[in-house]
Amino acid sequence: MIYLKDISEFIFLCNEPKKADIIFLPGGSYPEIAEEGARLWKEGYAPYVLPSGRYSKLLGSFSGVASKNHIYNKEYETEWEFLKDVLIKNGVKEEAILKEDKATFTYENALYSKMVTDKLDMEIKTAIICCKSFHARRCLMYYETVYENTNFIICPSEVKGINKENWFSSEEGIITVLGELERCGNQFKDIFKDKYIRK
Repeated sequence: MIYLKDISEFIFLCNEPKKADIIFLPGGSYPEIAEEGARLWKEGYAPYVLPSGRYSKLLGSFSGVASKNHIYNKEYETEWEFLKDVLIKNGVKEEAILKEDKATFTYENALYSKMVTDKLDMEIKTAIICCKSFHARRCLMYYETVYENTNFIICPSEVKGINKENWFSSEEGIITVLGELERCGNQFKDIFKDKYIRK
């Protein structure tokens, strides 16, 4: 059905990696996004990695490692602390890892990351975002909102077995992807009003 293809194309973004000024990791409890960020850093795609995140605003604490907790088995206070550990265990030098550990949702990941790069006087012309595959569109929308003059490259990771080809074949996939589709509308109403409606 055409609408399945349309939803898939909208939500699941993926680009070939290119040289960038920074790699952004927009929070979370899955190590796969940091593993991908580490791989790209080691291959020389960017000099810095900026993991972002305190913990979910809804939960009020770090939710715990969502996968591979036999490898990443420390006690983590924040998403940033967890993602930093994943990066280091996968070969990223500590001096290449920047810090943002206050964000509690995706928009804050973007906003607070911008504060970090601005404070360091970094000009971000091109950036890579490593995120969950079904989180890609919403991440891009938020980071593009905050970094208006930056070109973004999306290098996602599959988690929970949900991908572009199969999301509609499981209840979890349907709930997850349609939830993202809904949030791409509801969470941007005020942003769009402020940005595009002339006062």
